[in-house]
Amino acid sequence: MSDRPPGSSLGDSLVKDWGGPGELPPSDWGRPQGPRRTATVWLFAAFITAMAAGNVWLSGSFTDEAFLAWATIFTAISLQALPFLVFGVALSAALTAFVPASFYRRFIPRHPAAAVPVAGLSGMVLPGCECASVPVAGGLMKRGIAPAAALTFLLAAPAINPVVLIATAVAFPGRPEVWIARLVASLGAAVVIGWIWARFGKADWIRPPRVPHDPDAPKWRVFRDSMVHDLVHAGGFLVVGGLAAATLNVVIPREWVTGLADLPVVSVLVTAALAILLSICSEADAFVAASLNPFSPTAVLAFMVVGPMVDIKLIALQAGTFGWAFVRRFVPLTLLVTLLFTFLIGALIL
Repeated sequence: MSDRPPGSSLGDSLVKDWGGPGELPPSDWGRPQGPRRTATVWLFAAFITAMAAGNVWLSGSFTDEAFLAWATIFTAISLQALPFLVFGVALSAALTAFVPASFYRRFIPRHPAAAVPVAGLSGMVLPGCECASVPVAGGLMKRGIAPAAALTFLLAAPAINPVVLIATAVAFPGRPEVWIARLVASLGAAVVIGWIWARFGKADWIRPPRVPHDPDAPKWRVFRDSMVHDLVHAGGFLVVGGLAAATLNVVIPREWVTGLADLPVVSVLVTAALAILLSICSEADAFVAASLNPFSPTAVLAFMVVGPMVDIKLIALQAGTFGWAFVRRFVPLTLLVTLLFTFLIGALIL
């Protein structure tokens, strides 16, 4: 049962409730360590070993086109996302080990309503995809940043960083309105979602990220322990998300999708669903969006706005980091707001 005052929101709970001296949050925040961490490492290693052995022994037995397509998509998703996941985990570990909590208190406003737009604009600085943003957001929460601000950064960073905007401009040459619409819709949606979460979110909806180290340990050991823990933990959920995305890519006939391109509202919902299922890295999705010729510009915009904020592998990573209670509330909210901004900005700019 939470001991926060009635009506207190998630956005300001962490910063206000830990107001004492010392590191924010306290060192005992999170689930206790135990044998389960070792078991997770061994299970993950056994899974990778089994896949490698299966590839060697059974590669000649599975020649069906559907299976080969499934294997290709799963491998592409995993290999495409893994470097960014490692980058995000390393950055999160560096934030935990080397950046004092006082820095965040100086840089980011304490009040969640002011912290949210600052966090959203910060997403324009850090190159990376959605896989990197999840561990970074968890690292920000560990350092005492209000969850509403950390979640705003989680949504904005993969959607409006410089690499994504440049890739969008290259994919749509001579059409600057496309990358401008993507920037405005994505940033607006991220900030509004952050404000909604700051106002209505509850502390028991989110599982605090685990602190896998001794706070008195040397900084390099803190960095190593944090990186190993987050990489093993998030890597497993990335595999689960990749498996689900590859399966749905193969199972759903493409004719069902293109047959709905001429329906104005339905086509937007179809491309949004396609972005969720395909789980393409945000730094490459613009080139796929440019190939969606049968669809309207607003429907194409939906593919680029929804995908970096809601896709299958991202949902799996969020569940592993913050818990399913969080996902059940955050994902529908994110999907609704991104669709609303897609329709609004598509009508105004495109």
